Amino acid sequence: MISKSTEPTSQPVLTVQGMKKNYGGVHALKGIDFSVLPGEVHALVGENGAGKSTLIKMISGAERPSAGKIFVNDEEVPLGSTQASFEAGVSTVYQSPQLFGELTAAENIFIGRELKSGGRVRWIEQKTQVRALLERLQMDPQIANQLVADLPVGEQQLVSIAKAFATKVKLLILDEPSAILTDSEVERLFHVVREMRKSGVGIIYISHRLDELQQISDRITVMRDGNVVATLLTKETSRKEVAGLMIGREMELGSVERPQKFEKIYVKANNLKAGKTLKDISFHIHEKEIVGFYGLIGSGTSDLARALTGLRPMSAGNLSLGGETVSFKTPQQAAKHGVTLLPGNRTTEGVFLNKSLSFNLTASHLNYFSRLGFFFNERQERKTMLEMMEKLRIKAPQPETAISSLSGGNQQKVVMARQIVEDPKFLVLEEPTQGVDIGAKEEIHQLIFEQSTMGRSIAVISTDLEELRRVCDRVLVLYNGEVVDEFDRGAPAAQLLAAASGERRSEGKR
Repeated sequence: MISKSTEPTSQPVLTVQGMKKNYGGVHALKGIDFSVLPGEVHALVGENGAGKSTLIKMISGAERPSAGKIFVNDEEVPLGSTQASFEAGVSTVYQSPQLFGELTAAENIFIGRELKSGGRVRWIEQKTQVRALLERLQMDPQIANQLVADLPVGEQQLVSIAKAFATKVKLLILDEPSAILTDSEVERLFHVVREMRKSGVGIIYISHRLDELQQISDRITVMRDGNVVATLLTKETSRKEVAGLMIGREMELGSVERPQKFEKIYVKANNLKAGKTLKDISFHIHEKEIVGFYGLIGSGTSDLARALTGLRPMSAGNLSLGGETVSFKTPQQAAKHGVTLLPGNRTTEGVFLNKSLSFNLTASHLNYFSRLGFFFNERQERKTMLEMMEKLRIKAPQPETAISSLSGGNQQKVVMARQIVEDPKFLVLEEPTQGVDIGAKEEIHQLIFEQSTMGRSIAVISTDLEELRRVCDRVLVLYNGEVVDEFDRGAPAAQLLAAASGERRSEGKR
């Protein structure tokens, strides 16, 4: 194991010794030693399948390891018991908030440990304590009285962390906490994490966003193939080194060569309005061009993706493709004009988890794979899936494999494969690499470049600034339902974020 970290100067809040986990003949963990210090943010990274999630399940008590021990503040914790882990001071916040939507934030924070007198809940005292906690974490104290279902997902994530902070937490596990957050919400998340660090809480921070680690972590542990391959002091390493350790080879994260000029405009939108947030937007995309759209929650990016692909009707304006004015009321109508959408939430909108790769590929193309209009051509379906597995480098045993058994990156590539089956002309990609590891992210970016060289126009709607800066030929920034700025490839992230925050309006192309 590579290590640039110094020996702990204080007693670790968490110590994992010789942790192993076998699933039949698969060795998910191969003898992990791992520690977290009080007041430390310890980042845990690795590609999907490296063993991160398995290790977290062992620490949180969700599963029992095959071998190994866990200590919290030098006291051994019974294995395979979430209750024992919680009582020892271990709390986990997952990527999707684990809250009750029909309860208020205050009720969620105190659920299971309500303040009572004579069998009655002291509601006023609970709300007072929650407001004080929210203020300390720089959150709006009025959130205490709101139903969680009515809060934006970013606020829900912070409520989950506040809930953990309100207990006697000693070790907080944050599993991809920023994956569903905008950049401004990530800054608030970092403030909350720093407050917990000041209180002496040890924090395990899991993220695929390597740029975040330099900002928030003290040490980084890299896992690969069920092993810890390195533990590094964050200030002594680089994003490139961490990425190389994750995939087992040095990785070039630089940009690729792109055309300097595009000739023919294929997509043209004029004064589009749709949904509650898209007020007035005009833009164009050339053939072979990749154009990014960036904005914070409520800026209109989500409504834009749906308006372009028939999921949300346009209330005003017009859209033309190749000089032909079009209007879509359904995704099927959009598909007939060569427009497809890669949805932003793979789990809820992109895949049928209990179905095979082939089923997920053909779900939107039944007519395409039919003979004489009603006989389904299973041979052609399998042939196409095999071709896509090779072309998109999808790692799976066979087309009949259940997609739930694949890593997030391979699932995402299957969803992308579905979008290009019938040779579309315009691809709308919403959060194309959300929740995938660094290796899969690089492969998906290469797929996007390949699709553009085939003549397709591509819109990338993403909250990942580094992704937009690297992949896109131009980036349009939305604020309050309008395009307020346009940036060339590789523009500074700070400028894009400033425009998305409404701090300045465009005075011309950047």
